[in-house]
Amino acid sequence: MAHPIIRKVAHSFERRFDEEIRFFRGWLDSPKAVGSIIPTSDATSARMASVIDLTSGLPVLELGPGTGVITRAILRRGVRPERLVSVEHSRQFADALRRAHPRVHVIEGDAFNLQATLGELASAQFDCVISGIPLLSFPMAMRESLIEDALDRIPRGRPMVQITYGPRSPVRPTRTRRVKHFDFMLRNVPPAQLWLYSRPAY
Repeated sequence: MAHPIIRKVAHSFERRFDEEIRFFRGWLDSPKAVGSIIPTSDATSARMASVIDLTSGLPVLELGPGTGVITRAILRRGVRPERLVSVEHSRQFADALRRAHPRVHVIEGDAFNLQATLGELASAQFDCVISGIPLLSFPMAMRESLIEDALDRIPRGRPMVQITYGPRSPVRPTRTRRVKHFDFMLRNVPPAQLWLYSRPAY
């Protein structure tokens, strides 16, 4: 019988390989919606989840969770599953997320139409927004609309964190929207940029 540590490592590799296969299949089905053929790394996911304020008492809104790597990082951060709302466009990914995290509020729907997608939660306020949606795959007008909508659902000064694989932010700052470079993640394939968007606190 294998040593417990060996079994744990083997299970971790199996889970990661299974995630990458599911992610690749999702990319084949809809490359524009998935954006990358490999899931976000654990290090990148943890960095994204680090923006959460656990003392706010507010739920967290996750957009485009995919296979759930970022979802797990949010839960490891200390967010209770029932305080996490994850919006996923792919039925395959949404079903897998529900099986893996039955207490997380997984909504299968369009993140570009949150008012309709969130349903009874449309008027809820969230602590922050964590987005894995490949914004660079969409026209500028759609990027602007999604970010503006997301910022209207969180307190002024609180962030939306966005992962992207381009050198620049998917949107520019405006008088009512701040843009801040958060991190450059080399421990990701491909290397990723993280951006923060927020409303001015004043």
